[in-house]
Amino acid sequence: MTSDLGEQDDFNDLKAAFAAATPPPDAGVRAAHLALAQENFDSLQGSRQAPRLNPERPKPGVFQGVIDMMQTLSTKGGLTLTTALVAVGFLAFSPAGQSLWKNGAPVIGEGDVAPVPTTDGPVANTPVTDRSVAVAEPQPVVPVAPQTPVVIEAPVVVLEPPAATVADAAPGGESAATVQPAPAPGLVTGLTAAPSDTQAAPPPSAADATLNRGMALDSLGQAPLGSQGLVSDATQGVADTRFLPEPDTEAFSNAEVNPLHITAEEPVSTFSIDVDTASYAIIRQSLNAGQLPPPDAVRIEEMINYFPYAYAAPEGDAPFQPTISVMTTPWNPDTQLISIGIQGQMPAIADRDPLNLVFLIDTSGSMDEPAKLPLLKQSFRLMLDNLRPNDQVAIVTYAGSAGLVLKSTPASDRQTILNAIQNLGAGGSTNGQGGLEQAYAVAAGMAEENEVSRIILATDGDFNVGLSGTQELTDYIAEKRDSGVYLSVLGFGRGNLDDATMQALAQNGNGTAAYIDTLSEAQKVLVDQLTGALFPIAGDVKVQVEFNPAAVAEYRLIGYETRALNREDFNNDAVDAGELGAGHTVTAIYEITPVGSPAQLSDPLRYGDAVAADASAAPADELAFLKLRWKAPGASDSQLMTTPITVTGNVAGTEAQFAAAIAGFGQLLRGDAYLGDWGWDQAIALASANRGPDAFGYRNEAVQLMRLAQSLSAQ
Repeated sequence: MTSDLGEQDDFNDLKAAFAAATPPPDAGVRAAHLALAQENFDSLQGSRQAPRLNPERPKPGVFQGVIDMMQTLSTKGGLTLTTALVAVGFLAFSPAGQSLWKNGAPVIGEGDVAPVPTTDGPVANTPVTDRSVAVAEPQPVVPVAPQTPVVIEAPVVVLEPPAATVADAAPGGESAATVQPAPAPGLVTGLTAAPSDTQAAPPPSAADATLNRGMALDSLGQAPLGSQGLVSDATQGVADTRFLPEPDTEAFSNAEVNPLHITAEEPVSTFSIDVDTASYAIIRQSLNAGQLPPPDAVRIEEMINYFPYAYAAPEGDAPFQPTISVMTTPWNPDTQLISIGIQGQMPAIADRDPLNLVFLIDTSGSMDEPAKLPLLKQSFRLMLDNLRPNDQVAIVTYAGSAGLVLKSTPASDRQTILNAIQNLGAGGSTNGQGGLEQAYAVAAGMAEENEVSRIILATDGDFNVGLSGTQELTDYIAEKRDSGVYLSVLGFGRGNLDDATMQALAQNGNGTAAYIDTLSEAQKVLVDQLTGALFPIAGDVKVQVEFNPAAVAEYRLIGYETRALNREDFNNDAVDAGELGAGHTVTAIYEITPVGSPAQLSDPLRYGDAVAADASAAPADELAFLKLRWKAPGASDSQLMTTPITVTGNVAGTEAQFAAAIAGFGQLLRGDAYLGDWGWDQAIALASANRGPDAFGYRNEAVQLMRLAQSLSAQ
């Protein structure tokens, strides 16, 4: 006891000595130190400088905005608030956050298993029988499989179909995988919250994809961008790509290039005329877009027939008259070109019959582009000014279903027609069958005696509902043309242009096919050439040329691959052929190899002299014999016109020379093997020298397109 008291006294003495040696605290110094510490703390919580305005436009994107906010906020309160908001968003919308707040604090009920911490090892599972009784004693440890670690990943913008993603761990320690649906082409992929279960959302239908193509995602604040597909704002480190090209589903109507024929074996060539011009306009659109056209899009006869020619007007009662010329071939001096030009008669406009016109307009989702439905509306406005007051106009549209937008209305009621056209909108799939059926029904209801009924189909050629097969469509159109209602087709836009379907419809509907890429082209087709397109003067016009084996060793027809006919079809009035409209011109060009020319590619036949002897009765300068067969409008029996093709008296002038230049232009685009070393410079020089008066500038434009094609070919 005495020892303890002594130790206590020693301790007290030590404390007293320390207290005596320590100076009393200075309240002023303490307050200064605390103030300095607070100042340093406040200063280090944000920027030492005041916030500055940023003259740069903020980068788009949800996450970019979050990053900018974190970098510019400079107050403790702001940082605390934004951090709390981010945490709440993480817990509410991310899969990992949902797992934490759903699984981190379970509600324990009767019969549930409560986790009990242990000193060494995993969690023990203890049955709970009473919700109000806490677990008081540790239970025996039961090992369980360790939980799968949670991996937190930043959301990413999906630019292509994603692969299977691993969802939350399934019972038994297995993982469930789900395959997310691929986004439709051109659709926006947003930053959306992940689903809480493993069931994948159904993929969008084809119709939905068409409807939403090019639409904006409101949550990202984007505006519609016309025909281009949109992608969402990129996250940091990913390029901000906003335009995705539409899938190219174009299909063109063409066939293998006409081969070289040996006259002794095949002296007769037969084909149908073609007054369509779609190919040339498609080629022009491609070149102006900086691309060479697809070879299948090049139909040389449509390139040649795009231009008006000053051929001699027909005389007498014949609806047309041929003009024949012979010239040395520009790309081969050892061969010759025979040019056959046909000029249709132009009746007085005042003498034409009243017109019943049905506009059949494609308003499907694929038409929702500036070069499609909007251009179509502008084009039809131009056409209305050239109709007569007693003409009738009706409008039928087709998308997911067909509908009568405007009943038969006199052309004099211009404002009513304009309002109906202006109110058209695009959306839905393409029910071509329903539209055609209703258009023909409307045309039949409008028809009266001594009136002309026509349907003008305006489309990008995309038929995906109903009679979508080309053969089904052509059979249906061929059946309807016998009623006297003809069908013409106008193509708009690129990307999914179904040129093959358009050509089939126009050919079987006894109409014409044109492609509208500019308002100037609409002026040419629907104003300048309207009468020729809607009022035929000769039907089922066929051309047959028989070559003289004694004068011509070989020949080939340049173009008209899709218009070839069998020899016996020429005299068969049941075989359909092309229509010649009022004032139309048609040109066909043959390249021939004279007998004995060094350009002959085939070896002479051992017994070929007998064939030549049989043809020796023909005049010495007769190269071939031309036959033309046609029907008067509404007639069932054909008429025949014949004329010999001779060397003398058929000197080629400016018109034939320019047509030859365009034929060379088309062959250069197709890469034909018959041109040798003849190239773009020669084609440009030949066309430039034979432009003629060129009142509307079409020929001058052709020269510029040749120059552009030359530059693109050199790349």
